[in-house]
Amino acid sequence: MKKLLTAALIAFGAMSAYGQTNETATEAVKNMGVGWNLGNTLDANGAKVADPANDAYWGCQGLESETYWGQTVTTPALMTMMKEAGFGAIRVPVTWYNHMDKTGKVNAEWMKRVHEVVDYVIDNGMYCVLNVHHDTGADGNSKSWLKAEEAWYSKYKDKYEYLWQQIAEEFKDYDGKLLFESYNEMLDTNNSWCFASFAASGNYNASLATSAYNAINSYAQSFVDVVRASGGKNADRNLIVNTYAACNGYGTWNTHLADPVKQMKMPKDVVENHLIFEVHSYPAISNKNNQGVVSNRPMSEIKKEIDGTISVLKDNLMSKGAPVIIGEWGTSNVDAGDGKTDYDARKELMMQFVDYYVSKAKENGIAMFYWMGLSDGSYRAEPAFSQPDLAERIVKAYHSNDFKGVYPEPQKNTSITGFEGDKLVDWGNGITIAGNLFKSVGEGAQLEMTYKLQITDYDDIQLFFGDWSKGVDFKVNNKAFSSDFTPRSFYNVPNGTELTTAFTFDSNTYALLAKKGLIIHGRGFRIIKVVVLDPSAAADVNNVQTAAKGDDAVYNMAGQRVNTPGKGVYIKGGRKLIAK
Repeated sequence: MKKLLTAALIAFGAMSAYGQTNETATEAVKNMGVGWNLGNTLDANGAKVADPANDAYWGCQGLESETYWGQTVTTPALMTMMKEAGFGAIRVPVTWYNHMDKTGKVNAEWMKRVHEVVDYVIDNGMYCVLNVHHDTGADGNSKSWLKAEEAWYSKYKDKYEYLWQQIAEEFKDYDGKLLFESYNEMLDTNNSWCFASFAASGNYNASLATSAYNAINSYAQSFVDVVRASGGKNADRNLIVNTYAACNGYGTWNTHLADPVKQMKMPKDVVENHLIFEVHSYPAISNKNNQGVVSNRPMSEIKKEIDGTISVLKDNLMSKGAPVIIGEWGTSNVDAGDGKTDYDARKELMMQFVDYYVSKAKENGIAMFYWMGLSDGSYRAEPAFSQPDLAERIVKAYHSNDFKGVYPEPQKNTSITGFEGDKLVDWGNGITIAGNLFKSVGEGAQLEMTYKLQITDYDDIQLFFGDWSKGVDFKVNNKAFSSDFTPRSFYNVPNGTELTTAFTFDSNTYALLAKKGLIIHGRGFRIIKVVVLDPSAAADVNNVQTAAKGDDAVYNMAGQRVNTPGKGVYIKGGRKLIAK
């Protein structure tokens, strides 16, 4: 109690010194307009070990993690494009554990990179929401270190508060266009979605659920206390807290669905009207029957769900005295097993869904942030929209059909870098190359990967389609392979050798790669660079086999100087160089 009172007094003193300079939460939510998530970027991660109790879990990645999940490095031009399209706010998801040491200290270079991306948003006059993202969520290759359980909160409370102290200090002089979001979709120790303890035996356990909701409210209160105590313009910065799993509480198939919004408390604050609640929403716009046949949901049914969701939010969250944002939204997306999204399979219905949801949210004072699509993969590097008509529909649903935005469409590329850094690969812990990169280069695209052998027991490069459905067939130097490639035996080279291998694909495989993307994983090698390129764009590029070295300056097709060129197309002395 004494600690909380001290924090409150410090925050009050800072607020008095600066004056209450930031607009209220209600004003900010109204002024955001429509937003977009910079997803799968600063939030991309992959721990080398699964358990946060192991010191090796922490700080295991460098700046290259930004491209781990198939996205390109974010540029100021991308944010300018979003602004010119008519978006007023950008949510920047960030994962921190892979850039913190075991004490919780954030790597300085990572904080600097996060700061740069925030500036890209702020410099374009948009609102920016900065959060703690995949430090929460379902356990996959690794466990999340933030979980909704009282004992877990007690264990990691100090580290969580220390993380927010560092973020708050870094940005304390920024004005109200920057908002902080406490945590993303935090789950209980059973990884329960929908409501706390849903994954427990019997689909509900009152004791586990109570512990989860108590923990969520404790994390939220810690977040508010720490930020307020940091001073500067954090004294009245607008702060966002999520419900359990960011659940929105809508639905009738279980009596506990509304528990996350009912159990969410308004954190105590030293200032009024500077807190915001957040939920996420992904309604289905199609149905699948017992025979697996997919059909469109009637628009009347979709509207009923949207109206019901908004009603639940008003009754259970807004009634507590804070506005609401839907920090992630879209459709449930997946079409009956064929890999198509709703945008591809039922575009007109999706557009109607967008029109209604955006307009109803605006009518009820709710801001919405579309999840990740619109500009994806290589399109972000141009920058261009991969779904320009959807981006335009979202903006016009908010502003009106008379709004004049700019929606650049993608251009064909001859070479795109899908990854550049230093990534030690292991089974299930590799990198993803987005399907859009293959699509942008076009049929005939090949993959060039530069890597270094780091073998402890054996080496194996394995290529899988991005949905993990099956391995990829490919050729290296006209020799056919299925999924697996062992470079040490193929090239007859020792451990520690740096190599560049060109993987080529037939037209059917290319079509699947353009749709599903590519996963590169395996064992015994470090990925340095991956490029998707069209070899037909340069003369005499065939069966590149050996590395070429030279003392003169050599540049790759992206204009970057290369000290040791591998196989590929380069520029030397103003001329195109084919390294074979």
